Amino acid sequence: MSSSTLTTSTPKPSGRTRLERLLRPKSIAVFGGSQAAAVVKQCLKMGFAGDIWPVHPTKDEVEGIRTYRSVAELPGAPDAAFVGVNRFLTIEVISQLSARGAGGAICFASGFLEAGNDDADGERLQVELVAAAGGMPVIGPNCYGLINYADGALLWPDQHGGRRLATGGRGVAIITQSSNIACNLTMQKRGLPVAFLMTAGNQAQTGLSEMALGLIEDERVSCLGLHIEGFDTVDGFERLAARARELNKPIVAMKVGRSEQARKATISHTASLAGSDAASDAFLRRLGIARVDTIPSLLETLKLLHAIGPLPGFALSSMSCSGGEASVMADSAEERRLRFPALTPEHYARVKSTLGAFVAVANPLDYHTFIWNDEPAMTATFTAMASGGFDLNMLVLDFPRNDRCSDADWWPTVRAFEAALKANGARGAVVASMSENLTEEHAADLFSRGIVPLQGISEAMDAAEAAAAIGEAWARPIAASIGGGTCTPLSGRPKGDVSRATFDEAAAKFLLRDAGLAVPAGRRAASVTEAISAAEALGYPVALKALGVAHKSELGAVRLNLKTAEDVGTAAAALLPLGSGLYVEKMVSGGVAELIVGVTSDPLFGPVMTIGTGGVLVELIKDSATLHLPASRSEVAAALQGLKMYPLLDGYRGGARADVGAAVDAIMAIAGFVSNYVEAIEELDINPLIVCGEGQGAWIADALLVVNGPSAGLSFGEGREEASRPQR
Repeated sequence: MSSSTLTTSTPKPSGRTRLERLLRPKSIAVFGGSQAAAVVKQCLKMGFAGDIWPVHPTKDEVEGIRTYRSVAELPGAPDAAFVGVNRFLTIEVISQLSARGAGGAICFASGFLEAGNDDADGERLQVELVAAAGGMPVIGPNCYGLINYADGALLWPDQHGGRRLATGGRGVAIITQSSNIACNLTMQKRGLPVAFLMTAGNQAQTGLSEMALGLIEDERVSCLGLHIEGFDTVDGFERLAARARELNKPIVAMKVGRSEQARKATISHTASLAGSDAASDAFLRRLGIARVDTIPSLLETLKLLHAIGPLPGFALSSMSCSGGEASVMADSAEERRLRFPALTPEHYARVKSTLGAFVAVANPLDYHTFIWNDEPAMTATFTAMASGGFDLNMLVLDFPRNDRCSDADWWPTVRAFEAALKANGARGAVVASMSENLTEEHAADLFSRGIVPLQGISEAMDAAEAAAAIGEAWARPIAASIGGGTCTPLSGRPKGDVSRATFDEAAAKFLLRDAGLAVPAGRRAASVTEAISAAEALGYPVALKALGVAHKSELGAVRLNLKTAEDVGTAAAALLPLGSGLYVEKMVSGGVAELIVGVTSDPLFGPVMTIGTGGVLVELIKDSATLHLPASRSEVAAALQGLKMYPLLDGYRGGARADVGAAVDAIMAIAGFVSNYVEAIEELDINPLIVCGEGQGAWIADALLVVNGPSAGLSFGEGREEASRPQR
């Protein structure tokens, strides 16, 4: 944490929330033994200026402060309370605090819902805890609590490594769902100024998004960092993201759950619902919340956001006095959206004029050691380089260790970089290739100069990419809410109770075609004769498929481009034994590329759409993008353009250009179909969506539909030979 002087500044929230008294208390009550005593000790050590009221049944004082025997004896209703007693007594204390009108409480005890099936009382006790709290905010249970470095109010039962926020200063706010990670974060030596640190615990009553909303309202908070194991509510995060954008306070999240092991650990650890990782990633991106994968990257991103906020773009410059460092910087941008643009001829000339003939000018720039420790010369070079309008200018600079060496010769470089940034009104960061080569003291000095101190090249790249992603998201209109919505009842209902039904290709395509989507004409057939008749009616060439078969290509259950009755007859005889019937369909000609468009019903986010490279190699290629519905046309187009296969749609190497507009139309129509029946559809899988040449459209060549719940019933009317009832 940054060095600072003690302050008794008055909390200055820019907006009021129900957590205001808890987060910025003027009086604190503590309950329990050693943990409660630690809270009192930490508040005194941090210089908390408000009242501290320990409650204990036998002790007369805690850390020299008079104790009270009960909630009823307290001088008033406390703004905040730390409840560090066992889980059974916790419920009783919470009930009394609520009745007294307390502002909120931290519930330290474990043994509630997170205990899982091993503890029969856990779930019941958590329900009772929420009921006991009533309208009083409760954080936890199963959490350490809250550190308010801005006011010195620590509802925290342990030691920590932080410092009081400087008078008039600002810092970041961090919320984590792990108390141990929170403890570790307080020990960071990266110079990150922290205003608030909070743990979420089980989120029994108060969710992470509501905690975050309460924190960002404080004007002393510059940005927000989240460690997320599971989202509390979709609409809560939507409100948080919108408010953060209004306040110009960016958010970065470390969302765990990419691995199957992490997802299992999340459920057992926090008893929270973790959506699929792809859906989580798309949700955060939709909200304009950047995502990083490691704790160091989270901290470095917070430093960048704290100092200069979101970046307007992904263009970087890099300067170092080593070709090796320049190469590492260049390589570190690979496989990222970040880029080091080549210098324009005019920009090249400006930089070249400040350097010797032996220096090759490029971006990243190795300015060599010829000008090292020559402050005027470095100022000229750095000023010329930073004049290129980059979104962030990076100076690679590892300071020597202070216990054995002197860093005196490094400060002319820092001053030259500072002057260059000021001359151009540019943003800049000093990047140490190793975190230990930039101390807290160095970081504090750089922050004071308006320079971001970043530790680790990979982490610096993560931070820059995250900040640019937020800037890009904030430049777009706020996305429509994905919460709530209404469902159009599906017509009819089959006889009997159908809780989950899978429709074969014929039935699914009838529904899609009936809804106006681009589906080739097709007919169901139960025999060779019927297949030939259907083909004659549709017109050759046709495709023939066995129905009721998953992964048709793998089983040889598809025959394409059949041009005669004899071809159809032979194919029908071979396919009939494989499935529950046959489907004859008019062939789609002129295909340029195949897409997969799938929609699943996520238990947290609702309908989630996947767009990717289609065909039989879907799982192998893994080229896809995820969108939440409703999605705009521009979002769908951007998702297509982000696919690795998009050049194929765009006329790769002189090939035919695909009808991309029709592909977008088809995807939007699929999204509309799902949105109309959102409560009924569990899964819709279209693979492939054949995208033909320009002006020839995009056609649904195969479809699987799974419906769920009482709305699953479907009726196709009389005489509809294309469709049948769903399979049970």
